[in-house]
Amino acid sequence: MAISLDKVPEGLVSLVKTAAVSLEKRGLSGQRAAVYLVLDRSLSMSKFYRNGSVQHLAEQTLGLSANLDDDGVVPVVFFDTDAYEPVDLQLDAYQGRIAALHKSFGRMGTTNYAAAMDEVITHYLDSEAADPAFVVFQTDGSPDSRRAAEQMLCKAAGLPMFWQFVGFGRDRFDFLRKLDELAVPQRRVVDNAGFFAAGRKPSELSDAELYDALMNEFPDWLRAARTAGILR
Repeated sequence: MAISLDKVPEGLVSLVKTAAVSLEKRGLSGQRAAVYLVLDRSLSMSKFYRNGSVQHLAEQTLGLSANLDDDGVVPVVFFDTDAYEPVDLQLDAYQGRIAALHKSFGRMGTTNYAAAMDEVITHYLDSEAADPAFVVFQTDGSPDSRRAAEQMLCKAAGLPMFWQFVGFGRDRFDFLRKLDELAVPQRRVVDNAGFFAAGRKPSELSDAELYDALMNEFPDWLRAARTAGILR
């Protein structure tokens, strides 16, 4: 575990422990990664902010980060028609943080995946992190430009970054399933993305189920990225 449990707020201890179990099951205990969170704030996402589903995912992501990263900080990128600069979610300042940030951005817009991905890539490269990035990318539908999103994902395949898409709501997510299955090596050098649908009531998904789903394809990517020389 990257962060000692005695430094974890009481409200997050269970999440940190549950995440550790999922990591251990997949042989990832001791693995390090810079964890990012990307949050959709297109208009159709309103109810998920109101009912606390987005805040809950943010807390679950902090629980994962406490196992993978050593600073207790998750950079969060909100996006709609455009993307907003990353803001930090911290172990010592997380309660109510998502709703406050969401409100500060004003009117909700459309769904620009590519802009959000570009913000994450820029932040990660600027950080000069030694560890790979694990990006939790939440959305409830297809992007404004499917072509731009595909191009961005394929471009990012040569970087030490894994994109785990999480679908909220009733959408069929045909596009995200397509992204998950883009051909290797014809379209991208390695398979650098995973996807799962959290359903219409994502906060009812158990923490263990969520972490197992988040970690489902990450080990395969780590092996492929090392073989391809993307990871040291």
